[in-house]
Amino acid sequence: MDYTERLRRLTINDHRLGEDAGDADELDRRTLALIRIAALVAVGGAQPSFGAEADAAVSAGATPSEIVDVLAGVVPVIGLPLVVAAAPKLALALGCDVGLAPDDTF
Repeated sequence: MDYTERLRRLTINDHRLGEDAGDADELDRRTLALIRIAALVAVGGAQPSFGAEADAAVSAGATPSEIVDVLAGVVPVIGLPLVVAAAPKLALALGCDVGLAPDDTF
């Protein structure tokens, strides 16, 4: 189905989309995983979701640096507080010790 028909069906919440609603036919797996990380940051996603999408992104060829660039890239759109809240979740998902102690202040 072409993009206009798909957009029309999403607009009207067409039940025929079913399980295909989350498919992105024109995007490669790497790009889709990075987009999903950005969405998780925007909605305050849970730690396990960050882990799953970070794993998917790395498996699809994204580097940890590119994944962190997603955080920087969404700051102008969603704001710094959401990005700051997501940073430790993403760090954990990437197996990165950001070196913060519980009593660290800025």
